[in-house]
Amino acid sequence: MSYYTRLKKGMTMTFLNTYQWEIFITLEVASWLCLLLFGLLRYVFDKRQMSIAFIVSFIVLIALEGLVGLLIYQETGVISNFQIIVLIFVAYAATFGISDFKKLDRWMRKHIGKWRGVELLTDKDILIMEKQKDPKYIAKKYRISSIIHLIVFAVAQLILWTYGTDSVEAMVAYAKDLSWIGVEDASQTPYPNETLYGLSLVWGIVFVIDFIYSWSYTIFPAKEKE
Repeated sequence: MSYYTRLKKGMTMTFLNTYQWEIFITLEVASWLCLLLFGLLRYVFDKRQMSIAFIVSFIVLIALEGLVGLLIYQETGVISNFQIIVLIFVAYAATFGISDFKKLDRWMRKHIGKWRGVELLTDKDILIMEKQKDPKYIAKKYRISSIIHLIVFAVAQLILWTYGTDSVEAMVAYAKDLSWIGVEDASQTPYPNETLYGLSLVWGIVFVIDFIYSWSYTIFPAKEKE
């Protein structure tokens, strides 16, 4: 690698490290604008071919977020809050974000179609929306999502504990005695550093709330919506 190539790479990494949060926020805002423009072009102006470009742009922007996080990690060798936040956003976009986008897409077609006086929903869309009024369907959907969240949470914690402990015996000891939860010193926990420990505590609280909320639809089923 030539001197000028190394210099250019160094300047690029310095820029990424200095403005990482600004870059991430810009990419995130741009990605949401792409979704908005997709809906406007596709359903308001009926420019279907042009709207595809904004969905592709959305995917590219999400990929760029992940790339920025990866490049900074390769440069620093440290998992920081930035990498974790980027990972959460990218993981959401690649998993639950797809389902939420489909809901948003149907919502736009329903309301924009009413505004234009045309039917933009397909028979399949109408069937799905009718299903979403069924308490049994809602309860089943939340049970599945809670189990997926449980698996992801458990696997993530196992990976973090592997980095933060020296042996399986140590992990088992931490699992049997949870008195370390809430301590301020990360060295007394199975996590490798303060950042991962703090974020795991927050994630744990969110997980418990989400799990209870999801199963409430099974334990206390709602009345069917008309």
